Amino acid sequence: MKAVLDPRIIQRGVIVIKFILLFGPQAVGKMTVGRELTKVTDLKLFHNHMSIELFHPFFGFGSETWRLSNLLRRELFESFANSNQYGLIFTYVWGFDLQSDWDFVKQTCEIFESVGADIYFVELESDLEERLKRNKTPYRLDQKPTKRNIEQSEQDLLRTMETHRLNSHPGEIVRDNYLRINNTDLSAEEVASRIKVEFDL
Repeated sequence: MKAVLDPRIIQRGVIVIKFILLFGPQAVGKMTVGRELTKVTDLKLFHNHMSIELFHPFFGFGSETWRLSNLLRRELFESFANSNQYGLIFTYVWGFDLQSDWDFVKQTCEIFESVGADIYFVELESDLEERLKRNKTPYRLDQKPTKRNIEQSEQDLLRTMETHRLNSHPGEIVRDNYLRINNTDLSAEEVASRIKVEFDL
């Protein structure tokens, strides 16, 4: 059942937008959890590959794809933050060893914080074996054409795991609204339900 706007999300007659950063390694289930969360709330999903897939046919995974993707994301975040919509879910692979990723998260949160939005961090983690299974799911392959070469995407998953730290250390995320879930043995529906209840979405 979808959320109904009520006085708890209204301040001074203005709707307080919610921004959910849903992050974790590749194929951990971020997009699928995000989709399920949209079914039980009025949140909208903007998964990270929406922008990547738009520019990849022209520039591959080169620097121009990432530059244009980041420009598009920022424009969408700013427009959404200034809208009267309920809230946005954005999925992200956060390299905790990369300062550029920390900067991106900070800048993105600042866009929403500037309008008084409520911000929530949800971190997913899962066993490698389960992630390799999820890397082949029909929904993932339908939504992310660049993942359809299974051998290549598996190699990228394994290589990225070896070269970057894709989950936080305990205490590294300093946020009031922060939830970490090991979803190895949980369905996307179960995870979405837990997020909804935890943050009263």
